[in-house]
Amino acid sequence: MIILPAIDLKDGKVVRLYKGDFSTVHQVAQDPVATAGLFAAAGAKQIHMVDLDGAKSGTRVNSAIVRQVAEQTGLRIELGGGIRSMADLKAVDAMGVSRMVIGSAAVTDPDFVAEAVQCYGDRIAVGVDTQNGQVKTAGWVENSGIDYLVFSQSMEKLGVKTLIFTDIDTDGALTGPSFQRLEALQNAVSCRIIASGGVSCNEDNRRLAAMGLYGAIIGKAYYAGAIDLAQAVRDAGPQE
Repeated sequence: MIILPAIDLKDGKVVRLYKGDFSTVHQVAQDPVATAGLFAAAGAKQIHMVDLDGAKSGTRVNSAIVRQVAEQTGLRIELGGGIRSMADLKAVDAMGVSRMVIGSAAVTDPDFVAEAVQCYGDRIAVGVDTQNGQVKTAGWVENSGIDYLVFSQSMEKLGVKTLIFTDIDTDGALTGPSFQRLEALQNAVSCRIIASGGVSCNEDNRRLAAMGLYGAIIGKAYYAGAIDLAQAVRDAGPQE
């Protein structure tokens, strides 16, 4: 299983949110590049980054930082936040990003997803942001009314190979991932699944690995000192 430590960027700073609520934003590290370097030193090969400014306003003010992380750490970057058009994908691609994550736009504009997959193949991932089994959009504020399994199956039919599943109620809560919903998703699609949200300790990470998931994103647990990242990487097995 691939371990993807997380860096969320807002105004050039490394921050965390609680359940995606911007009113809870707080800085958790000083230097994004130095933080990514610590991830690499722990054995991580990939990193999950979110441009929160891009997600909220559509303006990517953190592009230079993303490029620096790619160039200076050697980590493969998975980036999401405000990717809503082919022009956005082209801009993100130019930053040296390996995997590009489409969020709300996948719900509102599936034709865009189909075009993105045709152009970029398995470098495209789709975020499945879920609350009570329903897909949420617009920064997790609006309820699409679409069941997350039905939505995931529709993305698979469009050719999407990687899904990033986030249970909003567990994000930043350190209460453990939504294992049951992840298992249901595994049974519903053949896509590679990355678990996001709720990892609270190394045992959570081991349980996700035992499920055979493709990847797990580790965020708050790292910054809170609740997880040993190097041990998590060792427990997960060979990294890509």
